[in-house]
Amino acid sequence: MRGRSDGQRLGVAELGQVLGERATLVQFSSAFCAPCRATRRILTEVAAMVPGVAHVEIDAEQRLELVRALDVVRTPTVLVLDAEGRIVRRAAGRPRTADVIAALGEVV
Repeated sequence: MRGRSDGQRLGVAELGQVLGERATLVQFSSAFCAPCRATRRILTEVAAMVPGVAHVEIDAEQRLELVRALDVVRTPTVLVLDAEGRIVRRAAGRPRTADVIAALGEVV
């Protein structure tokens, strides 16, 4: 997973779900995005493997205000949040499982 972020925070109000105890994987998807389905599978599997990690999927078309605020320009976009909801990593496109695990290793 590429790129550091500016430390902006997200919480229940923005995500509509409780943060993971240790980290949260936030995925921005759209209805006709084939790589989004593969990304959903990868992130769901990683969240199940790593205790305290949650996966939240957000429909980019339904949450345009959040998409604009976070400068999400394509789907899928994945954000890695720490336990406090701070964005510590972001990547666009389908991630590799190993990259997601490595990004979480920096957070948890």
